[in-house]
Amino acid sequence: MKTLKTLVVGCGNMGVSHARAYHQLPDFDIVGLVSRKPESRERLSKELGGLATFADFSTALETTKPDVVSINTYPDTHAQYVRKSLEAGAHVFVEKPLALTVEEAQELVALAIERNLKMVVGYILRVHPSWTKFVEMARGLGKPLVMRMNLNQQSSGDKWYTHKQLMHSMSPIVDCGVHYVDIMCLMTQSYPISVSAIGVNLSEEIGSSMYNYGQLQVRFKDGSVGWYEAGWGPMMSETAVFIKDVIGPKGSVSIVDQAKGASQDIEGHTKTNSLNLHHSELNEQGEFVKKDEVVPTADEPDHDGLCLLEQEYLLKAIREDIDVSAHLQDAVNSLKIVLAADESVKTGKTVFL
Repeated sequence: MKTLKTLVVGCGNMGVSHARAYHQLPDFDIVGLVSRKPESRERLSKELGGLATFADFSTALETTKPDVVSINTYPDTHAQYVRKSLEAGAHVFVEKPLALTVEEAQELVALAIERNLKMVVGYILRVHPSWTKFVEMARGLGKPLVMRMNLNQQSSGDKWYTHKQLMHSMSPIVDCGVHYVDIMCLMTQSYPISVSAIGVNLSEEIGSSMYNYGQLQVRFKDGSVGWYEAGWGPMMSETAVFIKDVIGPKGSVSIVDQAKGASQDIEGHTKTNSLNLHHSELNEQGEFVKKDEVVPTADEPDHDGLCLLEQEYLLKAIREDIDVSAHLQDAVNSLKIVLAADESVKTGKTVFL
Protein backbone atom coordinates (compact mmCIF):
# COMPACT_ATOMS: atom_id res chain seq x y z
CA MET A 1 0.00 0.00 0.00
CA LYS A 2 1.14 3.52 -0.71
CA THR A 3 2.15 5.75 2.16
CA LEU A 4 -0.38 8.35 3.24
CA LYS A 5 0.74 11.89 2.46
CA THR A 6 0.07 13.79 5.68
CA LEU A 7 -0.23 17.51 6.32
CA VAL A 8 0.21 18.55 9.97
CA VAL A 9 -1.52 21.83 10.85
CA GLY A 10 -0.49 23.45 14.13
CA CYS A 11 2.94 22.95 15.70
CA GLY A 12 2.17 23.53 19.38
CA ASN A 13 2.08 20.81 22.05
CA MET A 14 -0.48 18.60 20.32
CA GLY A 15 0.81 19.17 16.79
CA VAL A 16 4.35 18.26 17.83
CA SER A 17 3.23 15.03 19.52
CA HIS A 18 1.10 13.97 16.57
CA ALA A 19 3.84 14.84 14.06
CA ARG A 20 6.25 12.65 16.02
CA ALA A 21 3.69 9.83 15.79
CA TYR A 22 3.34 10.16 11.99
CA HIS A 23 7.12 10.31 11.69
CA GLN A 24 7.40 7.08 13.65
CA LEU A 25 4.77 5.18 11.63
CA PRO A 26 6.02 4.14 8.15
CA ASP A 27 2.51 4.28 6.64
CA PHE A 28 2.47 8.07 7.02
CA ASP A 29 4.66 10.50 5.08
CA ILE A 30 4.59 14.08 6.40
CA VAL A 31 4.50 16.37 3.37
CA GLY A 32 4.14 19.67 5.21
CA LEU A 33 3.95 21.52 8.52
CA VAL A 34 1.68 24.55 8.96
CA SER A 35 1.76 27.09 11.77
CA ARG A 36 1.28 30.81 12.30
CA LYS A 37 4.65 31.23 14.00
CA PRO A 38 7.69 30.44 11.79
CA GLU A 39 9.83 29.46 14.75
CA SER A 40 7.47 26.62 15.80
CA ARG A 41 7.25 25.02 12.36
CA GLU A 42 10.96 25.45 11.66
CA ARG A 43 11.90 23.92 15.01
CA LEU A 44 9.68 20.88 14.36
CA SER A 45 10.91 20.57 10.77
CA LYS A 46 14.48 20.46 12.01
CA GLU A 47 13.64 17.84 14.66
CA LEU A 48 12.05 15.56 12.04
CA GLY A 49 14.85 15.82 9.49
CA GLY A 50 13.80 18.78 7.34
CA LEU A 51 10.21 19.04 6.14
CA ALA A 52 8.34 21.54 3.96
CA THR A 53 6.79 24.33 6.01
CA PHE A 54 3.89 26.70 5.32
CA ALA A 55 2.40 29.77 6.94
CA ASP A 56 -0.98 29.44 5.21
CA PHE A 57 -3.28 26.41 5.47
CA SER A 58 -5.01 26.80 2.09
CA THR A 59 -1.68 27.13 0.28
CA ALA A 60 -0.33 24.04 2.04
CA LEU A 61 -3.47 22.03 1.22
CA GLU A 62 -3.35 22.96 -2.46
CA THR A 63 0.43 22.45 -2.75
CA THR A 64 0.81 19.12 -0.94
CA LYS A 65 -2.51 17.45 -1.93
CA PRO A 66 -2.47 15.26 1.20
CA ASP A 67 -4.27 11.99 1.86
CA VAL A 68 -4.54 12.91 5.57
CA VAL A 69 -4.80 16.28 7.29
CA SER A 70 -4.00 16.50 11.02
CA ILE A 71 -5.57 19.61 12.59
CA ASN A 72 -4.05 20.72 15.90
CA THR A 73 -4.79 24.45 15.90
CA TYR A 74 -6.89 26.71 18.13
CA PRO A 75 -10.54 25.55 18.28
CA ASP A 76 -12.00 28.47 16.33
CA THR A 77 -10.25 27.22 13.16
CA HIS A 78 -11.24 23.55 13.43
CA ALA A 79 -14.53 23.55 11.51
CA GLN A 80 -13.13 25.63 8.62
CA TYR A 81 -10.01 23.47 8.24
CA VAL A 82 -11.94 20.20 8.56
CA ARG A 83 -14.41 21.26 5.88
CA LYS A 84 -11.67 22.30 3.44
CA SER A 85 -9.78 19.06 4.08
CA LEU A 86 -12.80 16.84 3.50
CA GLU A 87 -13.75 18.78 0.37
CA ALA A 88 -10.18 18.21 -0.88
CA GLY A 89 -10.69 14.45 -0.44
CA ALA A 90 -8.47 13.98 2.65
CA HIS A 91 -9.07 11.88 5.73
CA VAL A 92 -8.99 13.99 8.89
CA PHE A 93 -7.63 13.83 12.40
CA VAL A 94 -8.80 16.85 14.42
CA GLU A 95 -8.11 17.79 18.00
CA LYS A 96 -11.17 18.38 20.15
CA PRO A 97 -13.58 20.03 19.80
CA LEU A 98 -14.68 19.19 16.28
CA ALA A 99 -16.42 22.58 15.95
CA LEU A 100 -17.73 25.47 18.03
CA THR A 101 -21.41 24.67 17.42
CA VAL A 102 -23.38 21.42 17.38
CA GLU A 103 -24.81 22.32 13.97
CA GLU A 104 -21.34 22.71 12.44
CA ALA A 105 -20.18 19.46 14.01
CA GLN A 106 -23.18 17.57 12.62
CA GLU A 107 -22.58 19.05 9.16
CA LEU A 108 -18.94 17.95 9.21
CA VAL A 109 -19.86 14.42 10.31
CA ALA A 110 -22.41 14.22 7.50
CA LEU A 111 -19.82 15.48 5.00
CA ALA A 112 -17.23 12.91 6.07
CA ILE A 113 -19.77 10.09 5.76
CA GLU A 114 -21.01 11.40 2.39
CA ARG A 115 -17.43 11.54 1.02
CA ASN A 116 -16.59 8.11 2.54
CA LEU A 117 -13.64 9.65 4.39
CA LYS A 118 -12.42 8.73 7.86
CA MET A 119 -12.50 11.41 10.54
CA VAL A 120 -11.16 10.88 14.06
CA VAL A 121 -11.55 13.43 16.87
CA GLY A 122 -8.70 13.62 19.41
CA TYR A 123 -10.35 12.13 22.48
CA ILE A 124 -7.06 10.88 23.86
CA LEU A 125 -8.59 9.17 26.91
CA ARG A 126 -10.32 6.65 24.63
CA VAL A 127 -6.98 5.08 23.72
CA HIS A 128 -5.51 5.27 27.23
CA PRO A 129 -5.28 1.73 28.71
CA SER A 130 -5.91 2.87 32.32
CA TRP A 131 -8.91 4.99 31.35
CA THR A 132 -10.29 2.14 29.25
CA LYS A 133 -10.09 -0.05 32.38
CA PHE A 134 -11.68 2.77 34.43
CA VAL A 135 -14.69 2.83 32.07
CA GLU A 136 -14.97 -0.97 32.13
CA MET A 137 -14.94 -1.07 35.95
CA ALA A 138 -17.49 1.75 36.20
CA ARG A 139 -19.87 -0.20 33.96
CA GLY A 140 -19.77 -3.00 36.52
CA LEU A 141 -21.11 -0.83 39.37
CA GLY A 142 -24.78 -1.03 38.35
CA LYS A 143 -27.12 1.86 37.57
CA PRO A 144 -27.55 4.71 38.09
CA LEU A 145 -24.01 6.10 38.29
CA VAL A 146 -22.73 9.21 40.05
CA MET A 147 -19.67 10.55 38.19
CA ARG A 148 -17.44 13.22 39.73
CA MET A 149 -14.58 14.65 37.68
CA ASN A 150 -12.46 17.78 37.42
CA LEU A 151 -9.28 19.18 35.90
CA ASN A 152 -8.15 22.50 37.33
CA GLN A 153 -4.92 24.09 36.09
CA GLN A 154 -2.87 26.71 37.93
CA SER A 155 -1.25 28.22 34.83
CA SER A 156 1.44 30.86 34.41
CA GLY A 157 3.82 32.11 31.73
CA ASP A 158 3.33 30.50 28.32
CA LYS A 159 0.59 28.19 29.66
CA TRP A 160 -1.48 31.13 30.92
CA TYR A 161 -0.94 32.86 27.56
CA THR A 162 -2.26 29.75 25.79
CA HIS A 163 -5.26 29.56 28.12
CA LYS A 164 -6.09 33.22 27.44
CA GLN A 165 -5.86 32.59 23.69
CA LEU A 166 -8.20 29.60 24.02
CA MET A 167 -10.68 31.72 25.97
CA HIS A 168 -11.13 33.98 22.96
CA SER A 169 -13.41 31.24 21.66
CA MET A 170 -14.33 28.92 24.57
CA SER A 171 -14.35 28.40 28.32
CA PRO A 172 -12.39 25.78 30.28
CA ILE A 173 -15.50 23.61 30.83
CA VAL A 174 -16.04 23.50 27.05
CA ASP A 175 -12.42 22.97 26.01
CA CYS A 176 -11.49 20.34 28.62
CA GLY A 177 -14.98 19.14 29.44
CA VAL A 178 -15.56 17.30 26.16
CA HIS A 179 -12.99 14.68 27.25
CA TYR A 180 -14.68 13.92 30.54
CA VAL A 181 -18.34 14.08 29.50
CA ASP A 182 -17.33 11.73 26.66
CA ILE A 183 -16.05 9.33 29.35
CA MET A 184 -19.36 9.77 31.20
CA CYS A 185 -21.27 8.86 28.03
CA LEU A 186 -19.09 5.76 27.62
CA MET A 187 -19.67 4.74 31.25
CA THR A 188 -23.44 5.14 31.19
CA GLN A 189 -24.02 4.12 27.56
CA SER A 190 -27.02 6.44 27.87
CA TYR A 191 -28.17 9.79 26.47
CA PRO A 192 -27.80 13.16 28.24
CA ILE A 193 -31.15 14.86 28.89
CA SER A 194 -30.33 18.07 30.77
CA VAL A 195 -27.39 20.27 31.80
CA SER A 196 -26.99 22.96 34.47
CA ALA A 197 -23.85 25.01 35.01
CA ILE A 198 -22.28 27.94 36.84
CA GLY A 199 -19.24 30.00 35.91
CA VAL A 200 -17.30 33.05 37.02
CA ASN A 201 -14.53 35.28 35.65
CA LEU A 202 -11.66 35.57 38.14
CA SER A 203 -9.29 37.56 35.92
CA GLU A 204 -9.22 41.09 34.54
CA GLU A 205 -7.04 39.81 31.67
CA ILE A 206 -9.92 38.16 29.82
CA GLY A 207 -13.06 39.72 28.39
CA SER A 208 -16.13 40.27 30.53
CA SER A 209 -18.14 37.83 28.39
CA MET A 210 -15.84 34.89 29.23
CA TYR A 211 -15.24 32.97 32.45
CA ASN A 212 -12.13 31.06 33.53
CA TYR A 213 -13.83 28.86 36.14
CA GLY A 214 -16.88 26.70 35.50
CA GLN A 215 -18.78 23.72 36.83
CA LEU A 216 -21.48 21.65 35.11
CA GLN A 217 -24.00 19.02 36.16
CA VAL A 218 -25.47 16.61 33.60
CA ARG A 219 -28.39 14.18 33.91
CA PHE A 220 -28.71 11.06 31.76
CA LYS A 221 -31.78 9.17 30.56
CA ASP A 222 -30.88 6.13 32.72
CA GLY A 223 -30.92 8.24 35.91
CA SER A 224 -27.16 8.68 36.11
CA VAL A 225 -25.73 12.10 37.01
CA GLY A 226 -22.33 13.66 36.41
CA TRP A 227 -20.39 16.65 37.74
CA TYR A 228 -17.41 18.31 36.06
CA GLU A 229 -15.29 21.30 37.13
CA ALA A 230 -12.52 23.18 35.31
CA GLY A 231 -10.59 26.35 36.01
CA TRP A 232 -7.56 28.01 34.40
CA GLY A 233 -5.24 30.73 35.60
CA PRO A 234 -2.58 31.86 38.07
CA MET A 235 -5.16 32.14 40.87
CA MET A 236 -6.31 28.51 40.77
CA SER A 237 -5.73 26.30 43.81
CA GLU A 238 -3.68 23.14 43.39
CA THR A 239 -5.69 21.36 46.09
CA ALA A 240 -7.99 18.70 44.57
CA VAL A 241 -7.03 19.53 40.99
CA PHE A 242 -7.58 15.97 39.75
CA ILE A 243 -10.73 14.08 40.82
CA LYS A 244 -11.96 11.08 38.82
CA ASP A 245 -14.52 9.19 40.87
CA VAL A 246 -17.55 7.02 40.00
CA ILE A 247 -20.17 5.63 42.41
CA GLY A 248 -22.87 3.05 41.70
CA PRO A 249 -25.17 0.75 43.71
CA LYS A 250 -22.49 -1.97 43.83
CA GLY A 251 -19.66 0.29 44.97
CA SER A 252 -17.24 2.81 43.54
CA VAL A 253 -14.12 3.09 41.43
CA SER A 254 -11.63 5.94 41.56
CA ILE A 255 -8.43 6.95 39.87
CA VAL A 256 -5.95 7.32 42.71
CA ASP A 257 -3.76 10.26 41.88
CA GLN A 258 -0.07 10.63 42.59
CA ALA A 259 1.89 13.83 43.10
CA LYS A 260 2.36 15.34 39.65
CA GLY A 261 4.02 18.66 40.34
CA ALA A 262 2.48 21.66 38.56
CA SER A 263 -1.14 21.18 37.44
CA GLN A 264 -0.32 22.88 34.13
CA ASP A 265 2.00 19.98 33.17
CA ILE A 266 0.30 18.26 30.22
CA GLU A 267 1.80 14.88 31.13
CA GLY A 268 -0.17 14.93 34.38
CA HIS A 269 -3.57 15.31 32.74
CA THR A 270 -3.88 11.62 31.85
CA LYS A 271 -1.45 9.89 34.23
CA THR A 272 -2.85 7.61 36.93
CA ASN A 273 -1.22 5.82 39.84
CA SER A 274 -3.79 3.09 40.38
CA LEU A 275 -7.50 2.31 40.26
CA ASN A 276 -9.29 1.73 43.57
CA LEU A 277 -12.38 -0.51 43.41
CA HIS A 278 -14.69 -0.46 46.44
CA HIS A 279 -17.48 -3.07 46.89
CA SER A 280 -20.66 -2.03 48.72
CA GLU A 281 -21.90 -5.54 49.67
CA LEU A 282 -22.49 -6.05 53.44
CA ASN A 283 -22.85 -9.26 55.42
CA GLU A 284 -25.46 -10.04 58.13
CA GLN A 285 -23.38 -8.14 60.68
CA GLY A 286 -23.41 -5.04 58.46
CA GLU A 287 -19.72 -5.37 57.63
CA PHE A 288 -18.16 -5.17 54.20
CA VAL A 289 -17.86 -8.58 52.54
CA LYS A 290 -14.89 -7.67 50.34
CA LYS A 291 -11.87 -5.48 50.86
CA ASP A 292 -11.13 -2.68 48.43
CA GLU A 293 -9.13 -3.77 45.39
CA VAL A 294 -6.19 -1.71 44.18
CA VAL A 295 -5.39 -2.19 40.49
CA PRO A 296 -1.88 -0.93 39.62
CA THR A 297 -1.55 1.09 36.40
CA ALA A 298 2.21 1.13 35.97
CA ASP A 299 4.03 1.51 32.64
CA GLU A 300 1.44 3.87 31.16
CA PRO A 301 2.24 5.53 27.84
CA ASP A 302 3.39 9.15 28.07
CA HIS A 303 1.71 11.93 26.12
CA ASP A 304 3.62 11.17 22.89
CA GLY A 305 2.80 7.49 23.37
CA LEU A 306 -0.91 8.24 23.64
CA CYS A 307 -0.78 10.36 20.48
CA LEU A 308 0.90 7.43 18.75
CA LEU A 309 -2.01 5.19 19.80
CA GLU A 310 -4.47 7.73 18.37
CA GLN A 311 -2.69 7.78 15.01
CA GLU A 312 -2.50 3.97 14.95
CA TYR A 313 -6.29 3.99 15.35
CA LEU A 314 -6.66 6.48 12.48
CA LEU A 315 -4.42 4.31 10.31
CA LYS A 316 -6.43 1.19 11.16
CA ALA A 317 -9.68 3.02 10.35
CA ILE A 318 -8.32 4.03 6.92
CA ARG A 319 -6.59 0.77 6.00
CA GLU A 320 -9.38 -1.54 7.23
CA ASP A 321 -12.30 0.76 6.36
CA ILE A 322 -13.57 0.75 9.96
CA ASP A 323 -16.94 2.40 10.55
CA VAL A 324 -16.23 5.41 12.80
CA SER A 325 -19.77 6.82 12.75
CA ALA A 326 -20.40 5.87 16.42
CA HIS A 327 -17.19 7.65 17.43
CA LEU A 328 -18.31 10.76 15.54
CA GLN A 329 -21.79 10.69 17.09
CA ASP A 330 -20.19 10.51 20.53
CA ALA A 331 -18.07 13.54 19.61
CA VAL A 332 -21.24 15.45 18.72
CA ASN A 333 -23.00 14.37 21.93
CA SER A 334 -20.13 15.45 24.19
CA LEU A 335 -19.99 18.81 22.39
CA LYS A 336 -23.75 19.14 22.85
CA ILE A 337 -23.34 18.72 26.63
CA VAL A 338 -20.55 21.26 27.14
CA LEU A 339 -22.15 23.86 24.87
CA ALA A 340 -25.40 23.42 26.80
CA ALA A 341 -23.37 24.05 29.95
CA ASP A 342 -22.02 27.25 28.40
CA GLU A 343 -25.57 28.36 27.62
CA SER A 344 -26.64 27.54 31.19
CA VAL A 345 -23.83 29.68 32.61
CA LYS A 346 -24.93 32.64 30.49
CA THR A 347 -28.69 32.28 31.06
CA GLY A 348 -28.78 30.90 34.59
CA LYS A 349 -31.21 28.22 33.43
CA THR A 350 -31.13 24.44 33.04
CA VAL A 351 -30.83 23.42 29.39
CA PHE A 352 -32.88 20.40 28.26
CA LEU A 353 -31.40 18.43 25.39
